[in-house]
Amino acid sequence: MRPIGAAASSRIRSARVALLCGLALLGNAPAHAETKGSRSLTVDDLAKLQEVSDPQLSPDGKWVAYTVTSADLAADRQVDQVWMVDWDGAQTLQLTRGSDSANHPRWSPDGQFLAFLSSRRGPDTDTQVWILDRRGGEARQLTHVRGEISDYAWSPDAKRLALVATLSDEPRAEPGTPESERPKPIVIDRYQFKSDEQGYLSGPERARIYLFEIDSGALEALTNEARFDESGPTWSPDGKRIAFVSNRDPDPDRTQNTDVFVADAKPATKPRKLTPYVGQDRTPLAWSRDGRSIAYVQGPEPKYWLYEFIQAAVVPADGGESLFPTAFLDRDSNDPQFSDDGSSLDLIVTDDRLQYLARVPLAGGTIERLTPEAEIVWEYARAGSHVAVLATRAGVPSEIYALEGESWRRLTRQNDAWLAERKLGAVEAIRFPSRDGSEQIGALITKPPDFKPGKRYPTILWIHGGPYGQDDYSFDFERQLLAANGYVVLQVNYRGSSGRGVQFARSIFADWGNKDMADLLAGVDHVIASGIADPNRLGVGGWSQGGILTDYIIASDTRFKAAISGAGSGNQPAMYGADQYAFFYDHEFGPPWETTDLWIKLSYPFYHADRIQTPTFFLGGDADFNVPIIGGEQMYQALRSLNVPTQLVIYPGEHHSFVRPSFQKDVLERYLAWYGKYLK
Repeated sequence: MRPIGAAASSRIRSARVALLCGLALLGNAPAHAETKGSRSLTVDDLAKLQEVSDPQLSPDGKWVAYTVTSADLAADRQVDQVWMVDWDGAQTLQLTRGSDSANHPRWSPDGQFLAFLSSRRGPDTDTQVWILDRRGGEARQLTHVRGEISDYAWSPDAKRLALVATLSDEPRAEPGTPESERPKPIVIDRYQFKSDEQGYLSGPERARIYLFEIDSGALEALTNEARFDESGPTWSPDGKRIAFVSNRDPDPDRTQNTDVFVADAKPATKPRKLTPYVGQDRTPLAWSRDGRSIAYVQGPEPKYWLYEFIQAAVVPADGGESLFPTAFLDRDSNDPQFSDDGSSLDLIVTDDRLQYLARVPLAGGTIERLTPEAEIVWEYARAGSHVAVLATRAGVPSEIYALEGESWRRLTRQNDAWLAERKLGAVEAIRFPSRDGSEQIGALITKPPDFKPGKRYPTILWIHGGPYGQDDYSFDFERQLLAANGYVVLQVNYRGSSGRGVQFARSIFADWGNKDMADLLAGVDHVIASGIADPNRLGVGGWSQGGILTDYIIASDTRFKAAISGAGSGNQPAMYGADQYAFFYDHEFGPPWETTDLWIKLSYPFYHADRIQTPTFFLGGDADFNVPIIGGEQMYQALRSLNVPTQLVIYPGEHHSFVRPSFQKDVLERYLAWYGKYLK
């Protein structure tokens, strides 16, 4: 997880990589960053970056709407705004402005309106749908519901919206009404009772799908099931049905068993379940043009919930057996969309350090790669023959490209001026055997911009979160900043990572701090033997699972002269009930009272803290329910009691992913100061 970057991710994150069946796995091929700028990165450069996301093609394919996230330093927060660019790339327009965020742009099917989500100040302070008329005029608020809207979808006739909203029975306070100074108690009775950023899950409210009539403003629930969360509403081409995802088990908190449902597009309808699989059948959903099939994504069975291997699937809209066109790949495939004739799926496929757009025939056959190998594809949008792709590579932050046959053309240039001034270090691939010889492990090395072959450099092992995630060829500000300050940065995709198939990921099941840590240390051995790393100036660090693995490493290997453990933990029983992962613990480790020895084994950084000699910096957010700050506090207290140099920094109000620009800057400054003190 990267708490400060443009694509901050949770402890359990989606895979962002790719493979094409029939192509050789990438070995040691380099993926060089551009180095043409005049100066190296500084901490202040992060606030000047703009993050591009969520490309949306207009129905006629002539415009791409998207979201740009930037730092508002005066207000000390991140702000989203909606932009659009024409298909030729000649005109770029900012559509929303001001201090309030606007995001999630969606075109009306007739192309006349562009809607977006915003919590702009006014009589309604909750997130609502706003709308822009392409013929001109200011944005106006379309919905006025009492609660938060998190998603929406236009009906094919542009007369209705399907809203995903969490409505509240509490009356909304009038503008200017002071909040009560008397806090109310939080009453808990759910198995899953907390979630990072959402906080405590104490009330009866659920995220449900509502039908909103645009002309009248009428709002009615799609189904009469108020006890279940619903997500991903997707209209059938004729507008008569809506597909969505929900967990309708008696106690959804205890199963993680989501399914695809179809309901008639009318209030209080009874949905039909299409997927009998006991596990995660989930969004995104897509209908075939003829309305006969629905594409979706199937995740793991509940036991392997943490190792969220996913594959695209297709199910008949009237019920029947699902088809898995990429089952033979043993790689993640995501975001499926039907071709116009319904004979194939476009999807994002994953592999070791890569991610790209591909096409697979539903009848079977060769998978076709659609995007260049140098790019990491995050998202894409289709409208007729036009395909817009959000992509990045080691030397270029995410931008939107037009994909036309085999040609690849840049549409947005939000960060070109930023890049033109700055030198970046080269990012290169390496591969080495695991210590037990059973696997070839992939990794990336980022070198200082002025790297000189034959010279040994202070080297930082920087560990990704997840564990089901990976380091790839995308633009990464953190590793470039460390490289700009004279460090070689080593990023190892240890066992448990995504991009290498099911068995590679699940090989650390209930066995943390063993094979994963061995792979990380094998990477360090490799760069030392290669003459790159100075064995006397080694650092280690990471966030989330990267912080947890940092704790494992410093309790096992005394070579490291400095460590940074962000949002980590070393005493795993203390996490049970303190974080949001009770379901995962019960299914992978077993409850602590039943498998006490395993829990203690997995907690050796804390119970063997007396082995730690590495000066270690711990940090995290005090509102983090993903990996709560108690994980860092306990390890800090242990090292402080043992007189090992250590420091603990707690960031008020921050969750697992940090969003306040001043705190993001502070984190980076402390990284550089801590490593600088002990490695230089």
